[in-house]
Amino acid sequence: MNSDLIKKIIEGALLAAGKSLDIGQIEGLFEDRERPPRDQLRAALEEIDTDCRERGFALKQTASGYRFQVDQQLAPWVNRLWEEKPKRYSRAMLETLSLIAYRQPLTRGDIELVRGVAVSSEIIKTLQEREWIRVVGYRDVPGKPALFATTKQFLDYFNLTSLDHLPALGEIEDLSNLDSELELTLAVGESADQAAREGSEIEPADKAASDGDFSLDGQIDGAHKHLQPAVDTGINSNNE
Repeated sequence: MNSDLIKKIIEGALLAAGKSLDIGQIEGLFEDRERPPRDQLRAALEEIDTDCRERGFALKQTASGYRFQVDQQLAPWVNRLWEEKPKRYSRAMLETLSLIAYRQPLTRGDIELVRGVAVSSEIIKTLQEREWIRVVGYRDVPGKPALFATTKQFLDYFNLTSLDHLPALGEIEDLSNLDSELELTLAVGESADQAAREGSEIEPADKAASDGDFSLDGQIDGAHKHLQPAVDTGINSNNE
């Protein structure tokens, strides 16, 4: 099979999928007798990436694979395709998500110790519904509080291939700047239903989670990149 046809097949599949496809899924597009070697598929992806550089969209690699994505600079115009505005999230939700992302795995009690207030049940529910966080275990203390960590969907949404690519917290002066980075504003207040603290002494799941001196302004983690929500060009695009 010639390289031009391979490129077209991959391009068509990425457009039709409306989500990231990993290299194994791309290999599955071909019958056994016609399947190109993996290095040839990767070469085709590199050519597609080069072809897109002067266009309004690009080939992006995420934690889940590869996808086509609208250039971030075009978001103000492309977003007008949807009448419904993106959801807005409170500062409390952004603080909770940031703590989980940088110091995972954490329990609600860990988050509350840093923030100094109870974590709303609605915040945890919303982050789980968006599939940005999930339960990865339970701490071996009375009450067995759940340990939360981020997901591949979280990485995909913010154009990250791994947690190593989170921006260094030293670059984020305060949470209002992080809010701007995420292109979200403070509009939705926290639910009145405040969760009770896990009523036991917290025993750390790991050293990172047990750092009692942790603060959002004082830690340096990850590479020097910025979080940017994705604008996906897939047929089943969501208004993220």
